[in-house]
Amino acid sequence: MKLIIAIVQNQDSKRLADEFVENGIRATKLSSTGGFLRSGNTTFLLGVEDRKVDEVLELIKENCSTRSQTMMSPPSYDFTLESDLTYPVDVEVGGATLFVLPIDQFLQF
Repeated sequence: MKLIIAIVQNQDSKRLADEFVENGIRATKLSSTGGFLRSGNTTFLLGVEDRKVDEVLELIKENCSTRSQTMMSPPSYDFTLESDLTYPVDVEVGGATLFVLPIDQFLQF
C-alpha cells in the first residue's frame, strides 16, 4: 500500500475530486496555501493499493495541467534613489506535486 500526497492548484481540484469519485478512489481533501505565489492549493491524501498507484497517478496527470499566468512582481524594499516599480511577470502555475510513500500499516476503526 502507498500514501499519495497530491498538491494541486484550486482551479484543478474540483475536476480531480470528481474523477476520484467516478473511479471509486477515496481521498481526503485539505485546503493549503502555496509558498511562492501564496495562492490557494488543495492537498489530497490517498491511501492506494500498490496495483492501483499507476491508475491514480494517470488520473492526476490528466486532470492537473500547467498553464502560464501573469502576475505583478513584488515591490522592492531597497531604499535607493532608483524608482523601483512593479512589473508583470509570467509564471507557470498548475500541474501537481506528488509524493508517493510506502505504508507500513493501515488500520480502520
